[in-house]
Amino acid sequence: MIKINKGKRFQQAVDAVEEYLKKAKGKDQTHSDDKSKSDKGRKAAKPMKIIEEDDEDAFKGGSSDKEQTDSDPEPSSVQRLVAGTVSGFKWESSPASSMEPITKRLKIIEEDTGSTSIQAADSTAINGSITPTDKRIGFLGLGLMGSGVVSNLLKMGHVVTVWNRTAEKCDLFIQEGARLGRTPAEVVSMCDITFSCVSDPKAARDLVLGPSGVLQGIRPGKCYVEMSTVDPETITELAQVITSRGGRFLEAPVSGSQQLSNDGMLVIVAAGDRSVYEDCSSCFQAMGKTSFFIGEAGNAARMMLILNMVQGSFMATIAEGLTLAQATGQSQQTFLDILCQGQMASTFVDQKCQNILQGNFKPDYYLKHIQKDLRLAISMGDSVNHPTPMAAAANEVYKRAKALDQSDNDMSAVYRAYIH
Repeated sequence: MIKINKGKRFQQAVDAVEEYLKKAKGKDQTHSDDKSKSDKGRKAAKPMKIIEEDDEDAFKGGSSDKEQTDSDPEPSSVQRLVAGTVSGFKWESSPASSMEPITKRLKIIEEDTGSTSIQAADSTAINGSITPTDKRIGFLGLGLMGSGVVSNLLKMGHVVTVWNRTAEKCDLFIQEGARLGRTPAEVVSMCDITFSCVSDPKAARDLVLGPSGVLQGIRPGKCYVEMSTVDPETITELAQVITSRGGRFLEAPVSGSQQLSNDGMLVIVAAGDRSVYEDCSSCFQAMGKTSFFIGEAGNAARMMLILNMVQGSFMATIAEGLTLAQATGQSQQTFLDILCQGQMASTFVDQKCQNILQGNFKPDYYLKHIQKDLRLAISMGDSVNHPTPMAAAANEVYKRAKALDQSDNDMSAVYRAYIH
């Protein structure tokens, strides 16, 4: 389950499950006779009830006192933790009935949400493998996000040709089995589906329209998938020039971080040519835990800017709270401990705050990129005369952080804007 990449409470929950199973196994082997006798005259043990949650870190307590009677034995602390903290799973059989590996005995609970998603949640984690498409895949841009995506595409058996503006970044992927494209045009001409993931609207345009760019390699039937987070106007322009040459266009920006990209746990939001979305099925399964298709080109850009606007504003508020706690003589660690026991508890809050307290601002999502997303979201609000005062305030704080040379640090480095 790669516990090290999960939140603290998730790790504790998995440890508790494993401890419970070990104790159950020991009891089965050494105390089976005593157990059968002690169970006589006692109510049958209640089956373990696992709380369903969308967020694996939004853990809640175990069963209420009303569920217990005088004749029921008091559950151990381990049992209570197991019963109340493992989210989104249910046992296929009683935990003590067999000692198969945990990953074989946990079953995902799927809910019918009525969303437009056509991808199952994280098929690579559930099944351990996927069937890669036989189409040739190209990938342009090997930054924080692109590197993790390409690595997962290769691990799942896709044939991938890579290109990056700094050619040295391609070397590692060549060693892992990728092919090298000398220019964006060459990659597109060699491949059936080409993805790109670059930093901003200018980089996205230059990649398509510049010398030896994507447009020079587009032929009828070639597919181009723009994964960069850009404004809807840029997406509209790129879609028009790609389709004007007979190409097929899909936008598919991703929500996540470098760590989630490395883990193949991104969320993909796609729009444009539905048939391209379906052709990319195995690719999206390799790189993400779920994907959504939300209509015509431009919709995914709008949705992603809104998502990143909320995330960026939230990060600025968390940093403001931490610095205000310090300024008023309160413990920042205690502030974090309390925050992570409340309704806003999440892996995001825990990891970002821990990074701040440790002074670790190694980029997981560049500060300069979240500021860019805030700026684009504010502009999008202006275009429809919609107020974005919270985003505007947060944007000013990130601009201050950039002025303090924090651009290439993680977005959590916005904290430093409050202490200088």
